[in-house]
Amino acid sequence: MKRKGKTVSKANLPSKVCMQCQRPFSWRKKWQKNWDEVRFCSKRCKQSQKTEM
Repeated sequence: MKRKGKTVSKANLPSKVCMQCQRPFSWRKKWQKNWDEVRFCSKRCKQSQKTEM
């Protein structure tokens, strides 16, 4: 069974550090179009950032 498109091993995925919890997180397919704008690793971190402001 062959897959369509490119496949990248998990070790080679780009990563960032969450602005809220300071933990590293890796690229996900759902962030494919806006990876440069992603700042938080989860909805929980994003919502806790809003409540602190």
